[in-house]
Amino acid sequence: MNNMNQMMKQVKKMQEQMLKAQEELGTKTVEGTAGGGVVTVSVNGHKKLLSIEIKPEAVDPEDVEMLQDLVLTAVNDALTKADELANTDMSKYTGGMKIPGLF
Repeated sequence: MNNMNQMMKQVKKMQEQMLKAQEELGTKTVEGTAGGGVVTVSVNGHKKLLSIEIKPEAVDPEDVEMLQDLVLTAVNDALTKADELANTDMSKYTGGMKIPGLF
C-alpha cells in the first residue's frame, strides 16, 4: 500500500508541474516569418496571435493576394513553432509520452 501512496504522490507532483508548465507557455513567444522577413508574426505558447508586422515593401496594391499568402505563411510558421515549444516544454514532465488532449 505504501508503494501506491508514493506513486500517487508522484503522479500529483507531475500533474502540478505540467499545469505550471502549461501556464508558463502563455508567457513565452515565438515568431514566424515569410518573404525573407517582410512579414513577421508573434504568437505565445498558447497559440494566441500577439502581433503582425508587415514591412512597407511587402505592400503592393496590385498584388494583395501575395501579401495574404505571406501573412498566412508567417502565421502557420509561428503556430508550428508554438507547437514545438509546447512539445519540448511538456515532454520534460511526460518523459516523451504523447498524452492525447494535453497539448
